[in-house]
Amino acid sequence: MKLQWLLLIGLVFAVIIAVFAVVNVEEVPVNYVFGEAQWPLILVILVSALLGFLLSVMVAMARNYALKRKVKALQKELAEKESIIATQQNEISDYQHADVRPDTTVVTEEDKTV
Repeated sequence: MKLQWLLLIGLVFAVIIAVFAVVNVEEVPVNYVFGEAQWPLILVILVSALLGFLLSVMVAMARNYALKRKVKALQKELAEKESIIATQQNEISDYQHADVRPDTTVVTEEDKTV
């Protein structure tokens, strides 16, 4: 549902840009660092919108890549911890079958400071 809303908003935005660009067809001076040229305003608007779209797509892709790397690292960490838990559960089970009871010790404040 969220994707449908994003597509609808993107489509509305694209139509607004297209209408705005078609209304503004006169030539305007475009000043580059190394020179100046006369371009139709429709081209300036459409190229600017396209460059903005491409920049936002690249930022989204970089963020997506970083999040995927983080997910993989967390999945690896989870698998390691699950392995440790399984090993410890097996050890507990072995102790219970062998009827081994750990020594009960009482820890007091004096024992902690020593």
